[in-house]
Amino acid sequence: MLDLSPPPRARRRASLTPMIDVVFLLLIFFMLAARFGAENLVPLRTGGDGGSTYSGPPRLVELRGDGLHLNGQEVDLSALSDRLSPLMQSPEDVIILRARDGADVQALMRVIDTLGAAGLPNVALVE
Repeated sequence: MLDLSPPPRARRRASLTPMIDVVFLLLIFFMLAARFGAENLVPLRTGGDGGSTYSGPPRLVELRGDGLHLNGQEVDLSALSDRLSPLMQSPEDVIILRARDGADVQALMRVIDTLGAAGLPNVALVE
């Protein structure tokens, strides 16, 4: 009896080229996607000249888990700039901001944004 079936083919090894292409495409995608978050940066000044002194009445804004407090009294975020204005000698006066127990970063950023929108950009963040 004559065998007419084709001869067995040798198994080819799997090519790594498609997998390498996919890895490089993913790498490029994530590198480009990471650059889009750069516009959400918050400009913060660090340090200080050490020669400036605090003047005027106390302006301590505390962000706690139970709410926002100005000099120990609870205040709503929408009324914060109005409550701060009598305590300010000029818009360049420093406002001390302290995040306490249970305060999250998002709430802290809302306070900083609200003060900046009200024309009070000088915020000193303390522990």
